[in-house]
Amino acid sequence: MVTAVARYVYPRRRVLRWALQRAAWAAFGLLTDLNVIGRENLPKSGPLLVVANHFSFVDPALMVRVAPWPLEFVGGFRMPNAPALATLIPKLWGFYAVHRGAASMEALRAGEAVLTQGGVLGIYPEAGSWATVLRPARPGAAFLAARTGVPILPMGFDGVPNILPRLVRGERAPVTVRIGRPFGPFRATGRGRERREQLERIGHEIMGRIAELLPVEKRGRYSPDPGVREAARAFEAYPWDDAPEV
Repeated sequence: MVTAVARYVYPRRRVLRWALQRAAWAAFGLLTDLNVIGRENLPKSGPLLVVANHFSFVDPALMVRVAPWPLEFVGGFRMPNAPALATLIPKLWGFYAVHRGAASMEALRAGEAVLTQGGVLGIYPEAGSWATVLRPARPGAAFLAARTGVPILPMGFDGVPNILPRLVRGERAPVTVRIGRPFGPFRATGRGRERREQLERIGHEIMGRIAELLPVEKRGRYSPDPGVREAARAFEAYPWDDAPEV
C-alpha cells in the first residue's frame, strides 16, 4: 500500500521549478518596483504553512518570487480571473488542485503529506481572487494548520492587481510584500459543530494576521474602519457555494 508521504513526494520538479523561479525574479524585476519588507521573518526551513491575501491571479508567482525554499501549493482547480496564457505557468509548476465549492480531501491530504515531510506549503485562505479586499477564510488553511500543528507564516501582497494596467501604460507598478512573524501552532480537538467553530476561529486568526500586513482600506472585514468593513460585506459571498468547480 502506497503511503501519502510516498505518493506526494516533496520537493518535486526541481529543475523546472528552478527555471520558473528565475523567470519570476526576472519578471518582477522588469515589470514592477518590488519592495519586500520583513525578510528577517523567513524561517530557514519547514515545515511551514505560508498564507497570504489573494487579490490577483499573479499572487502565486509573487509567492514563488519571495520564497527561499522549495514551495508547493494547494490552489483552485480553475483560474477564472486569469488570461488563458497565464494558466500555463501554474500547470508547469504543478499544484494540488482544490475543486472550489466541493469536498477536496485529496488536495488536503497532499498538503498534509508535504508538511509531514518538513515541506513548505503555500495556500490562499480566501480560496479565490474575486475581490481586492480581505474576505473570510475558507476551511482549508485552518484544517491543515490544525491537522499538522506546523507554524504559519503570513504575507501581505499589496499592488499586485495594478501590474497589468500599469504595464499597458508602459509603467512599472509599485508592489509591496510584507512578511509577518510565524505564529501558531493550532489544534482543533472538538468534534462536529464544536470542531467547525474551532476551525472558523483559526481561520479568523489567520486572516487577522494577514490583515496586519495590508493597508487599512484593504483589510475588508478585518479593518478597524467600520466603513471599510461595511463596504467589504458585498464581496464576502463565496462564488462557488452554489456552483462547485467540476
